[in-house]
Formats: sequence, C-alpha cells, structure tokens
Amino acid sequence: MENVKVIIYGLGAMGKGMAEMLLKKKGAEIVGVVGRGKMLGTSMYDHLSVEKEDRKDVIIGTYEDVITEKAADVVLLCTDSFTKNAFEKIKYCLEKKINVVSSAEEMAYPKAQEPELTKEMHKIAKENGVTVLGTGINPGLMMDLLVVALTGACEEVDHIVARRVNSLSPFGPAVMEEQGIGITVDAFNKGVKENTLAGHVGFVESVNMITDAIGWKLSDQVKQSMQPIVSNVYRKSPYAEVQAGDVAGCAMKGFGYVDGELKIEMDHPQQIEPELEGVHTGDYIIIKGTPDINMAINPEVPGGIGTIAMCVNMIPHVINARAGLKTMLDLPVPRAIMGDMRDLIER
Repeated sequence: MENVKVIIYGLGAMGKGMAEMLLKKKGAEIVGVVGRGKMLGTSMYDHLSVEKEDRKDVIIGTYEDVITEKAADVVLLCTDSFTKNAFEKIKYCLEKKINVVSSAEEMAYPKAQEPELTKEMHKIAKENGVTVLGTGINPGLMMDLLVVALTGACEEVDHIVARRVNSLSPFGPAVMEEQGIGITVDAFNKGVKENTLAGHVGFVESVNMITDAIGWKLSDQVKQSMQPIVSNVYRKSPYAEVQAGDVAGCAMKGFGYVDGELKIEMDHPQQIEPELEGVHTGDYIIIKGTPDINMAINPEVPGGIGTIAMCVNMIPHVINARAGLKTMLDLPVPRAIMGDMRDLIER
C-alpha cells in the first residue's frame, strides 16, 4: 500500500511542527510544501530540525505548483485564523480533489459565524469527493470536544465552565499579533475599542459546538470580554519579545446564554512565558449537573504540540470520512498514531 501523501500549506511554527511530526511517522510521506517569499525554491529540510538523510528532497513552491489534482491525500493548511481568510485556499485544494485539515480557529465550527461559507465548502467538498475539517488544541479539543465528551456521563447539565490557563510561547507571529503581545497597554486598549485585536479566536465556535451537541439553543450571541495581561518583567519567546510594563498576554472571557440564562462560561488567560511570574498553567472543566463533574489537568496540555498533533492525528479520520465539511463532532475521537498510518486508512 502506498504511503499517505501529505502537503503542508504554510511552514510557520505550526507547519514546521506538523512536518517534523510526520517525518517520525510510518506510512506517511510529505510530497509538497507551499511557502512564500525567501522560502520559495529552498528545501523543506533547510527550515526543519530534522535531517534529510536518505529521504527524497521536498522543494518549497507556490500553491499553484504544489497543489495539483490528486497530488496528495490531504493538505494540512497551517495559515489564517478566520474562515473567510482561509476559504479561497480551502476551495482551491478541494477543487483539486484533495482532503483538507485546517488549523484556522474558526474552521473548528465554521457555521457559527460563517454559515454561507460553510454551506459552500460543504457543497464543493461533496462535489469533489473529499472532506474538510478544522481542528486544533483549542478550539477543537480542550474547551469544546472534551467538554462534550464529559457531558456524556451526565443525566442533566445545568451549567458549564471551561477554563484554559496556557502559554502562548510556542505559537508564531500571527497569533502574537492577534493577541497584542509586545504592544503597550494603551495600544492594546485602543485595539480592543477599535476591534483590531482578535485576542483568542474560537469562543463563538466552542460555545456553539457545545450547545449544538447537547441540544441547548443559544438565546443570544456569544458575549466576550478582553483584558491585557501586563508583564512586570522582561519576557522573550521564539516569536515575541515583551518589555516590563507592556502586554504579555490576553485574558479572554466568553459567555453563552440559553433562554436568557448564563449556561456556558469560557475563561482563557494566555500569555508568553507565564512561569516568569509564577503563573501555573492548566485546563479545567466544571460541569454542574447530575452528576457534577470537575476535571483538572496540570500543567496545561501544551498548545503548540497539541495543535500539531491534533491536525496530524486526524488525517486518517478525514481520509476515511464521507465527503463534505466535517467538525470534530462528526468524526471518531482523536487518538495518537503509534503504528503505521496506512493501517488506519479504509481503502
């Protein structure tokens, strides 16, 4: 049986991590990488911490050169956060009859904010006999799919709190810009007021995924708040630098109402190098119901590794799925691939 053929679209922090993970897996093969700028024409291995050894070289090219009809089984799309920005790239891949796994946060549950684009992607995917999925650590697992799974042990659910205290350090420049990392407090507050700072992208998607899954009907739009986490010390991560007094992170909260009553609370303070100020990371889910459920993971499930692993580990499920747009609610539960990836493919 041939290897599972994968194209990496975007070789930033997440794309590099996915490439390096795939190179460790049996039965998977990277057949192309889409890049831009100075990366074009260079070897993929020039940008990875893995040696080429006796592997076939992969030269980074434009999307037109790399993504041709049926050139791969799946494209891992590691660009963008918003569905509207990722749409044309996804459409292009689907029309080349290639499955897509996107790490764009809104793609985890795109109908929450982009119902028309969702319908269009579903239509295009079905017409071309392929599947598209958005996933990651959050949204995609920690504050939505895992919540839904835990409600499976409940007779009744009255109230849900999902809290994720995490480090942003592994993420790339796009996430740093969205969170306002390294800017002044005044600039952060201006960005919030003028709606130029995204902060965490995904509360709307997570809340809608949970409510749709358990049968609650939201009575209003998901409400959100955003506050700066100001550093008292100098901090530096691979993709950001923060002076004392400037913004090292973003504390986001989200609120979902059912019949006018607050039913879902999202609490997500995230920053670079949190340990420099004694902040302990963790993931917490509190469900009030019959029975009550309290889950705590300390420290957090790391966001960078988690996102990389979720996208790679879902490849077989996406290939096996019926054509169309899918969410994490539609596919088998994610699990690590410790054997040959080809053994998981239903030919």
